[in-house]
Amino acid sequence: MPRLNKTGLLAVLVAASSAFLLFQLYYYRQYLFACLSVGLSLNVLQCDVPPLSQQEALRRVMAVARKLALPIFLADPTALSLIGQTGGSAGLGRGCSFLCTGRPVTAFAAIADHWKYDAVATVASQKGLEVEQVRGRDPRLLEEGAELSAAQIPLHFLFRSTHGHIVQVVLLYQRSGGYLWHAPLRLAPSADRRLAPPNALPYGRHAGAYRRPDLVLTMLDGLDVQVPRNSSHFLTLRSEADFIECRHKEARAFYQLYPEDGSVEAAEFRRAARSVLSVAARTLDSLNVPFWISSGTCLGWYRQCGFISYSRDVDVGVSIRHYRPDLATAFASAGLPLKHSFGRVEDSLELSFQSPGGGVKLDVFFFYQEESEGVSVVWNGGTQAKSGRKFKYVFPSFKLCWAELAGVRVRVPCTTLDYVRANYGHEAWSSPETAWDWKTSPANVMENGVWPRGDWGQVIQSY
Repeated sequence: MPRLNKTGLLAVLVAASSAFLLFQLYYYRQYLFACLSVGLSLNVLQCDVPPLSQQEALRRVMAVARKLALPIFLADPTALSLIGQTGGSAGLGRGCSFLCTGRPVTAFAAIADHWKYDAVATVASQKGLEVEQVRGRDPRLLEEGAELSAAQIPLHFLFRSTHGHIVQVVLLYQRSGGYLWHAPLRLAPSADRRLAPPNALPYGRHAGAYRRPDLVLTMLDGLDVQVPRNSSHFLTLRSEADFIECRHKEARAFYQLYPEDGSVEAAEFRRAARSVLSVAARTLDSLNVPFWISSGTCLGWYRQCGFISYSRDVDVGVSIRHYRPDLATAFASAGLPLKHSFGRVEDSLELSFQSPGGGVKLDVFFFYQEESEGVSVVWNGGTQAKSGRKFKYVFPSFKLCWAELAGVRVRVPCTTLDYVRANYGHEAWSSPETAWDWKTSPANVMENGVWPRGDWGQVIQSY
């Protein structure tokens, strides 16, 4: 057996080790170059964050929360989606399966009333975290007309670890409609842009409105974390949470030109209209029927942040897809009996309900979708009781956003101006019009035939 050449063997080992080291250096250079190329374009390092640094960042933020007795809960869409898929069972160990997925941001939320705001920066610094506090005017004071004196309140906190991982905490404030609201996130010009990588923050592109979630304490990735009991339901609410604030400044300008009616009758109408709208919202929400304020009620919200006192009714819209045969029974049980029924489920359905004492009427218009010249539109119908004439009101298609009217959480078309202009004209909507004829005045009205006389008993009903 030939003797082993130690010198040759050593040379082979050195060559192999050098080649492996060169390969590692080359791979790291390519990896770092790719990361920095993306990071420079976004003003933030976009390389995957090592799981340990994410977990440590979360551990430190939760330590801040414990120190301040702050009950934060997990609101991160990706983590909650994983919980919904697995039931959270994979997060019971000491690994990092849910919270450490290489994303640059993890999101939490907190009910704002529990924050000890002044101590956040000090405690975060003690834990080795940078923090940016995003502030803005309190919309609850804007509702009361205190625009100039509205206090600045914290809206979002952005924590950043030394490894670059960001933890967003979005603050939820309770509004007069009984729901939780968060503000959009708008960084000040002087803020550190590394704390808000474009399109990476889960919350803040729009304001949002939520029902208060039912929370449960669980263990995720070795951390005790509060999470929504039904994570899938919370994510559904998040996808539908966009909120539009009333245009308070424009409303005050409107009332300077057209002073609000201060008569007893007008005040009584506004009180009764709010009551009817509140009952309608509770009833339709209990049936899981999405609705939005429509016609004059929508115009009043958009133009003057209130009811139009001379309109004398409350108008809401519902997609015909959400029609339920038990609607009339539900409204009657809530104290709003059916007064009129026009049309059929398949064509121009409208239901009118009467408030106690007969003062304010609730009109529920059902909307239908169709294609018009290759464009998707929606429309609702109207029927003249004495003649059987049919009318049609066409609107551009729209998505729904949350809003608040007179302390009631409602939905409005997200593209509210387009909706209002379609109904009231490009400019005419901005000034009051008391001489209004629903058959001729709307900008989008058109004749739609006549109900056959033999059908009147089914399509024109009074109670």
